[in-house]
Amino acid sequence: MTDPLAEIVSLLQPTTPYSKMIEAAGRWRVRRTEYGRPFYCVVLSGSCWLEARDHAPVMLEAGDFVLIPSVHEFSMMSADPPPAHQPYSQPVRLGEAHVRLGAQSGRADVRLLLGYCILASPDAGLLLSLLPRRVHLRADDRLASLVWLVGDEARKTRPARDVILSHLLEVMFIEALRSTTVQTESPSFLRGLADERLAAAIRRIHEDPARSWTIAELAKEAALSRSIFFDRFNRAVGISPMGYLLSWRMALAKKMLRENDGTIAEIARRVGYGSASAFSVAFTRHVGLPPSQFAEQEVPA
Repeated sequence: MTDPLAEIVSLLQPTTPYSKMIEAAGRWRVRRTEYGRPFYCVVLSGSCWLEARDHAPVMLEAGDFVLIPSVHEFSMMSADPPPAHQPYSQPVRLGEAHVRLGAQSGRADVRLLLGYCILASPDAGLLLSLLPRRVHLRADDRLASLVWLVGDEARKTRPARDVILSHLLEVMFIEALRSTTVQTESPSFLRGLADERLAAAIRRIHEDPARSWTIAELAKEAALSRSIFFDRFNRAVGISPMGYLLSWRMALAKKMLRENDGTIAEIARRVGYGSASAFSVAFTRHVGLPPSQFAEQEVPA
Protein backbone atom coordinates (compact mmCIF):
# COMPACT_ATOMS: atom_id res chain seq x y z
CA MET A 1 0.00 0.00 0.00
CA THR A 2 1.28 3.46 -0.90
CA ASP A 3 2.35 5.57 2.09
CA PRO A 4 1.63 9.26 1.33
CA LEU A 5 3.52 10.54 4.39
CA ALA A 6 6.62 8.52 3.49
CA GLU A 7 6.51 9.96 -0.02
CA ILE A 8 6.26 13.55 1.25
CA VAL A 9 9.08 13.03 3.79
CA SER A 10 11.19 11.49 1.03
CA LEU A 11 10.66 14.58 -1.13
CA LEU A 12 11.32 16.96 1.76
CA GLN A 13 14.69 15.30 2.52
CA PRO A 14 14.89 16.68 6.09
CA THR A 15 18.22 16.97 7.87
CA THR A 16 18.94 18.56 11.24
CA PRO A 17 22.54 19.82 11.10
CA TYR A 18 22.02 22.72 13.51
CA SER A 19 21.20 22.20 17.17
CA LYS A 20 22.05 23.98 20.40
CA MET A 21 21.87 22.88 24.01
CA ILE A 22 20.18 25.46 26.23
CA GLU A 23 20.16 25.31 30.00
CA ALA A 24 18.54 27.93 32.16
CA ALA A 25 17.82 28.77 35.79
CA GLY A 26 15.87 31.45 37.61
CA ARG A 27 13.71 33.92 35.66
CA TRP A 28 14.68 34.57 32.06
CA ARG A 29 13.33 35.52 28.65
CA VAL A 30 14.89 35.43 25.16
CA ARG A 31 13.59 36.49 21.77
CA ARG A 32 14.73 35.55 18.28
CA THR A 33 13.80 36.77 14.81
CA GLU A 34 14.10 34.12 12.14
CA TYR A 35 13.61 33.54 8.41
CA GLY A 36 10.80 31.06 8.10
CA ARG A 37 12.96 27.99 8.71
CA PRO A 38 11.53 24.80 10.26
CA PHE A 39 12.19 25.13 14.01
CA TYR A 40 12.19 22.31 16.56
CA CYS A 41 12.62 22.07 20.31
CA VAL A 42 13.13 19.02 22.54
CA VAL A 43 12.58 19.51 26.27
CA LEU A 44 15.09 17.30 28.06
CA SER A 45 14.11 18.38 31.59
CA GLY A 46 12.09 21.06 33.34
CA SER A 47 9.52 23.33 31.75
CA CYS A 48 9.27 26.72 30.03
CA TRP A 49 7.03 28.86 27.83
CA LEU A 50 7.25 29.11 24.06
CA GLU A 51 5.63 31.99 22.20
CA ALA A 52 5.86 32.10 18.40
CA ARG A 53 4.37 34.69 16.08
CA ASP A 54 0.83 33.74 14.99
CA HIS A 55 0.67 30.95 17.58
CA ALA A 56 -0.87 30.79 21.05
CA PRO A 57 1.69 30.56 23.89
CA VAL A 58 2.35 26.99 25.00
CA MET A 59 3.92 25.56 28.14
CA LEU A 60 6.54 22.96 27.29
CA GLU A 61 7.20 20.12 29.71
CA ALA A 62 9.94 17.53 30.03
CA GLY A 63 9.73 15.04 27.16
CA ASP A 64 7.83 17.38 24.81
CA PHE A 65 8.75 17.87 21.17
CA VAL A 66 7.65 20.90 19.16
CA LEU A 67 8.01 21.41 15.43
CA ILE A 68 7.03 24.66 13.69
CA PRO A 69 7.53 24.19 9.93
CA SER A 70 7.94 27.93 9.33
CA VAL A 71 8.89 30.23 12.18
CA HIS A 72 9.67 33.95 11.81
CA GLU A 73 9.80 35.12 15.39
CA PHE A 74 9.67 33.38 18.74
CA SER A 75 10.29 33.96 22.43
CA MET A 76 11.05 31.52 25.21
CA MET A 77 10.86 32.24 28.91
CA SER A 78 10.98 30.58 32.30
CA ALA A 79 7.88 28.92 33.71
CA ASP A 80 7.72 31.91 36.06
CA PRO A 81 8.47 34.71 33.57
CA PRO A 82 10.30 37.90 34.54
CA PRO A 83 8.44 41.25 34.42
CA ALA A 84 7.67 42.43 30.89
CA HIS A 85 9.86 45.54 31.30
CA GLN A 86 12.94 43.52 32.23
CA PRO A 87 15.58 43.33 29.45
CA TYR A 88 15.95 40.11 27.51
CA SER A 89 18.44 37.63 28.97
CA GLN A 90 21.87 37.43 27.40
CA PRO A 91 23.08 33.88 26.74
CA VAL A 92 26.43 32.89 28.21
CA ARG A 93 28.39 30.42 26.17
CA LEU A 94 29.44 27.30 28.07
CA GLY A 95 30.87 25.39 25.14
CA GLU A 96 30.37 24.56 21.50
CA ALA A 97 26.62 24.96 20.79
CA HIS A 98 25.92 25.09 24.53
CA VAL A 99 24.63 28.19 26.34
CA ARG A 100 23.13 29.14 29.68
CA LEU A 101 20.35 31.64 30.39
CA GLY A 102 19.25 33.38 33.56
CA ALA A 103 21.06 32.61 36.81
CA GLN A 104 24.58 31.47 36.04
CA SER A 105 25.10 29.39 39.17
CA GLY A 106 23.23 26.46 40.62
CA ARG A 107 21.35 23.61 39.04
CA ALA A 108 19.54 24.28 35.75
CA ASP A 109 15.74 24.40 36.01
CA VAL A 110 15.24 23.51 32.35
CA ARG A 111 17.35 21.90 29.63
CA LEU A 112 16.44 22.13 25.95
CA LEU A 113 17.81 21.09 22.62
CA LEU A 114 16.63 23.35 19.84
CA GLY A 115 17.59 23.97 16.27
CA TYR A 116 16.49 24.10 12.65
CA CYS A 117 15.77 21.57 9.95
CA ILE A 118 17.21 21.90 6.49
CA LEU A 119 14.91 20.66 3.76
CA ALA A 120 16.90 19.74 0.66
CA SER A 121 13.89 19.69 -1.64
CA PRO A 122 13.40 22.79 -3.82
CA ASP A 123 9.69 22.07 -3.34
CA ALA A 124 9.99 22.63 0.42
CA GLY A 125 7.65 25.63 0.36
CA LEU A 126 4.97 23.68 -1.46
CA LEU A 127 5.31 20.63 0.78
CA LEU A 128 5.51 22.63 4.01
CA SER A 129 2.24 24.30 3.08
CA LEU A 130 0.63 20.85 3.48
CA LEU A 131 1.90 20.49 7.07
CA PRO A 132 0.36 21.88 10.29
CA ARG A 133 1.41 25.33 11.43
CA ARG A 134 2.66 23.72 14.65
CA VAL A 135 3.13 20.15 15.85
CA HIS A 136 3.35 19.67 19.62
CA LEU A 137 3.82 16.15 20.97
CA ARG A 138 3.52 15.45 24.66
CA ALA A 139 5.74 12.73 26.05
CA ASP A 140 4.62 9.15 25.48
CA ASP A 141 6.61 5.92 25.65
CA ARG A 142 8.02 6.15 22.12
CA LEU A 143 8.78 9.85 22.33
CA ALA A 144 10.26 9.49 25.82
CA SER A 145 12.70 6.88 24.50
CA LEU A 146 13.79 9.18 21.68
CA VAL A 147 14.11 12.18 24.03
CA TRP A 148 16.28 10.12 26.39
CA LEU A 149 18.55 9.04 23.53
CA VAL A 150 18.81 12.62 22.24
CA GLY A 151 19.62 13.94 25.71
CA ASP A 152 22.16 11.22 26.41
CA GLU A 153 23.92 11.81 23.09
CA ALA A 154 23.88 15.59 23.54
CA ARG A 155 25.49 15.38 26.98
CA LYS A 156 28.36 13.08 26.02
CA THR A 157 31.43 13.51 23.87
CA ARG A 158 31.50 10.35 21.81
CA PRO A 159 32.87 9.53 18.34
CA ALA A 160 30.40 10.58 15.60
CA ARG A 161 28.26 12.36 18.22
CA ASP A 162 26.99 14.99 15.80
CA VAL A 163 26.10 12.40 13.16
CA ILE A 164 24.16 10.26 15.64
CA LEU A 165 22.42 13.29 17.12
CA SER A 166 21.40 14.52 13.67
CA HIS A 167 19.89 11.15 12.75
CA LEU A 168 18.03 10.90 16.07
CA LEU A 169 16.53 14.33 15.50
CA GLU A 170 15.49 13.35 11.97
CA VAL A 171 13.68 10.35 13.46
CA MET A 172 11.92 12.69 15.90
CA PHE A 173 10.94 14.94 12.98
CA ILE A 174 9.32 12.01 11.15
CA GLU A 175 7.77 10.63 14.34
CA ALA A 176 6.16 14.03 14.95
CA LEU A 177 4.71 14.11 11.45
CA ARG A 178 3.35 10.59 11.50
CA SER A 179 1.85 10.69 14.97
CA THR A 180 -1.83 9.89 14.62
CA THR A 181 -2.54 11.48 18.00
CA VAL A 182 -1.21 14.89 17.03
CA GLN A 183 -3.78 17.64 17.40
CA THR A 184 -3.19 20.60 15.13
CA GLU A 185 -4.92 23.95 15.17
CA SER A 186 -4.70 24.46 11.42
CA PRO A 187 -5.73 22.58 8.26
CA SER A 188 -2.98 20.26 7.04
CA PHE A 189 -2.07 17.12 5.17
CA LEU A 190 -1.77 15.35 8.57
CA ARG A 191 -5.34 16.22 9.48
CA GLY A 192 -6.39 14.70 6.18
CA LEU A 193 -4.50 11.49 6.93
CA ALA A 194 -5.98 11.35 10.43
CA ASP A 195 -9.47 11.25 8.86
CA GLU A 196 -10.01 7.63 7.81
CA ARG A 197 -12.35 8.58 4.96
CA LEU A 198 -10.10 11.31 3.53
CA ALA A 199 -6.99 9.18 4.00
CA ALA A 200 -8.46 6.58 1.64
CA ALA A 201 -8.77 9.20 -1.11
CA ILE A 202 -5.32 10.66 -0.43
CA ARG A 203 -3.76 7.19 -0.68
CA ARG A 204 -5.46 6.61 -4.03
CA ILE A 205 -4.10 9.92 -5.36
CA HIS A 206 -0.59 8.84 -4.36
CA GLU A 207 -1.06 5.34 -5.74
CA ASP A 208 -2.17 6.60 -9.14
CA PRO A 209 -1.37 10.32 -9.67
CA ALA A 210 -1.64 9.92 -13.47
CA ARG A 211 -5.30 8.93 -13.33
CA SER A 212 -7.83 11.52 -14.50
CA TRP A 213 -9.45 11.76 -11.09
CA THR A 214 -12.79 13.47 -10.61
CA ILE A 215 -14.39 14.68 -7.39
CA ALA A 216 -17.02 11.97 -7.80
CA GLU A 217 -14.37 9.21 -8.04
CA LEU A 218 -12.39 10.48 -5.06
CA ALA A 219 -15.59 10.88 -3.04
CA LYS A 220 -16.44 7.27 -3.84
CA GLU A 221 -13.01 6.18 -2.56
CA ALA A 222 -13.80 8.06 0.66
CA ALA A 223 -17.33 6.59 0.82
CA LEU A 224 -18.79 10.09 1.02
CA SER A 225 -21.11 12.17 -1.11
CA ARG A 226 -19.38 14.63 -3.46
CA SER A 227 -20.45 17.72 -1.55
CA ILE A 228 -19.54 16.32 1.88
CA PHE A 229 -16.21 15.01 0.60
CA PHE A 230 -15.28 18.31 -1.05
CA ASP A 231 -16.15 20.36 2.03
CA ARG A 232 -14.51 17.92 4.47
CA PHE A 233 -11.31 17.77 2.41
CA ASN A 234 -11.09 21.56 2.17
CA ARG A 235 -11.60 22.04 5.90
CA ALA A 236 -9.13 19.32 6.90
CA VAL A 237 -6.32 19.75 4.36
CA GLY A 238 -6.71 23.43 3.58
CA ILE A 239 -6.94 23.08 -0.20
CA SER A 240 -9.39 21.43 -2.59
CA PRO A 241 -8.95 17.78 -3.65
CA MET A 242 -8.06 18.89 -7.18
CA GLY A 243 -5.65 21.47 -5.76
CA TYR A 244 -3.93 18.74 -3.75
CA LEU A 245 -3.77 16.47 -6.81
CA LEU A 246 -2.20 19.25 -8.88
CA SER A 247 0.34 20.11 -6.16
CA TRP A 248 1.38 16.48 -5.83
CA ARG A 249 1.67 16.03 -9.61
CA MET A 250 3.88 19.13 -9.85
CA ALA A 251 6.07 17.97 -6.96
CA LEU A 252 6.59 14.62 -8.69
CA ALA A 253 7.25 16.31 -12.03
CA LYS A 254 9.88 18.58 -10.49
CA LYS A 255 11.63 15.57 -8.96
CA MET A 256 11.65 13.75 -12.31
CA LEU A 257 12.96 16.82 -14.14
CA ARG A 258 15.70 17.40 -11.58
CA GLU A 259 16.80 13.77 -11.87
CA ASN A 260 16.47 13.73 -15.68
CA ASP A 261 14.09 10.82 -15.22
CA GLY A 262 12.57 10.66 -18.72
CA THR A 263 11.65 13.00 -21.52
CA ILE A 264 9.13 15.77 -20.98
CA ALA A 265 6.55 13.73 -22.88
CA GLU A 266 7.20 10.70 -20.64
CA ILE A 267 7.02 12.79 -17.47
CA ALA A 268 3.80 14.40 -18.71
CA ARG A 269 2.22 10.98 -19.13
CA ARG A 270 3.42 9.76 -15.72
CA VAL A 271 1.82 12.70 -13.91
CA GLY A 272 -1.49 12.59 -15.72
CA TYR A 273 -1.25 14.74 -18.84
CA GLY A 274 -2.24 13.54 -22.29
CA SER A 275 0.39 15.57 -24.10
CA ALA A 276 3.67 17.36 -23.47
CA SER A 277 2.06 20.66 -24.48
CA ALA A 278 -0.77 20.35 -21.95
CA PHE A 279 1.76 19.46 -19.26
CA SER A 280 4.01 22.38 -20.23
CA VAL A 281 1.12 24.84 -19.93
CA ALA A 282 0.11 23.51 -16.50
CA PHE A 283 3.70 23.32 -15.24
CA THR A 284 4.52 26.84 -16.40
CA ARG A 285 1.39 28.24 -14.79
CA HIS A 286 2.16 26.47 -11.50
CA VAL A 287 5.95 26.87 -11.32
CA GLY A 288 6.58 30.00 -13.37
CA LEU A 289 8.98 28.27 -15.77
CA PRO A 290 8.44 25.82 -18.64
CA PRO A 291 9.60 22.27 -17.85
CA SER A 292 12.62 22.43 -20.19
CA GLN A 293 13.91 25.62 -18.58
CA PHE A 294 13.29 24.28 -15.08
CA ALA A 295 15.26 21.13 -15.93
CA GLU A 296 18.18 23.14 -17.28
CA GLN A 297 18.36 25.24 -14.12
CA GLU A 298 18.31 22.15 -11.92
CA VAL A 299 21.19 20.38 -13.68
CA PRO A 300 24.19 20.28 -11.28
CA ALA A 301 27.07 22.53 -12.30
